[in-house]
Amino acid sequence: MAVDHYENFPVASIVLPARLRPAVRALYAFARGADDLADEGDAPPAQRRAVLQAWRAALQDIGCQRDVPATLAPGHQLVFTRLARIIAAHHLPIQPLLDLLSAFIQDLDTPYYPDEAALMDYCQRSANPVGRLMLHLFGATGAQDLAQSDAICSGLQRVNFCQDVAIDQAKGRCYIPLDCLARHEQTLQSLGDLCAQAPQTVPAAWQTILREQAGQARHLLLTGSPLAWRLPGRIGFELRLVVLGGLRILDKLAAGGYNPYANRPILGPRDRFLLCWRAIGPAPAAPASPSHHDS
Repeated sequence: MAVDHYENFPVASIVLPARLRPAVRALYAFARGADDLADEGDAPPAQRRAVLQAWRAALQDIGCQRDVPATLAPGHQLVFTRLARIIAAHHLPIQPLLDLLSAFIQDLDTPYYPDEAALMDYCQRSANPVGRLMLHLFGATGAQDLAQSDAICSGLQRVNFCQDVAIDQAKGRCYIPLDCLARHEQTLQSLGDLCAQAPQTVPAAWQTILREQAGQARHLLLTGSPLAWRLPGRIGFELRLVVLGGLRILDKLAAGGYNPYANRPILGPRDRFLLCWRAIGPAPAAPASPSHHDS
């Protein structure tokens, strides 16, 4: 549970109202903890699955207003004790948390996705629930709010996929749809070779693939971005930083020749000053029609 992580987005930052920071931290601890159970360490898949299934049972107990099971490991009990308190205090729905767990369990036996539809189904469960829970905390749960939040969360997830191609490959996973690889006459094997070599320049076909995937991510972020400029106060400012941070990563990916294998784009201190400056300005331009190209 003590794995250190770089994130593209601020977690319970001082921008958020103080009354909500414990809730955001509790939700993050659950999501990050479950993700680490699926990804980190050297436990066999069967053991990981058993622990995640125990987490799902504990969530269902909380949903039925039962006590957190005493059979959980002490560190896990602490996560759920805090989570149960937050769920009760803010009347949060259980289903988004169950959706997150279903995605992390899926990671154990689904190393790749055949097409865009399958990948977006995964994003709907691995990313979108986080945004929906945040909106519940702020009481912004209209249909348009939820739809635009989903676009932002899926977009940020797709940014991570572009950013972490080599990291995911090392875990035996690929979040570039197989039909996209096939369309450019590439395979999982050729992706593995590229990640192993970490070349300073990449073949044109792989630049096109990453440009296409980045374009999908950019379109989603821009589609959802009006929510960040519509929500008032601190939550709106925080969400603008999230959207702009994702777009900044995509800009860096493009500037690096769509080569995350040798130089993984991340946000540094200078970027954060730039994002804060942009967050007080106008919303980004509306997205163009979806295509296979990043504009």
